[in-house]
Amino acid sequence: MRTAEDYEIGYRHVALKEKGEGGREKGGAVPEGFTLPSPPFSLPQEFFVAAWLTFEAGDGAIARQEIRALLAKRIASQPLNLPNAGSVFRNPPGDHAARLIQQCGLKGRRIGGAQVSEKHANFIVNTGEATAADIENLIDEVRAVVRQQTGIDLHPEVRIIGEKREVGNGK
Repeated sequence: MRTAEDYEIGYRHVALKEKGEGGREKGGAVPEGFTLPSPPFSLPQEFFVAAWLTFEAGDGAIARQEIRALLAKRIASQPLNLPNAGSVFRNPPGDHAARLIQQCGLKGRRIGGAQVSEKHANFIVNTGEATAADIENLIDEVRAVVRQQTGIDLHPEVRIIGEKREVGNGK
């Protein structure tokens, strides 16, 4: 059994701490037929399949009030009325992906049925008929424009699974 002290925990990151002599070794072979995701991702060596969590007791009414406030803020700032996969890009250190995307004039940019949200630039929404290729091509275009205009390479938070779409085809 492991405890919280066994892990390095950070912004959207959890890793098993390095062990000394006799401890668990990091690394390992990549299974045949498996390709590693693009950086900054790496092949996880372990997965959480269950956890026992202990929380301090609190005031239920205050907790419900805080949850309602957080949900209201999310509804006001995110395009929850259209299908989307949440934030598309990680925030680069010291900045926000949405700010960079908006600064580059990409809010509202469309490829097929995929659109950079007018409400929150770090969301790509399906306006009704988006294909996976539309979404992937728009992600690629946003990355390229932001990199060209700012020198910052945005790293996707979403992982694309399945067959790779035809580059530039949109279908």
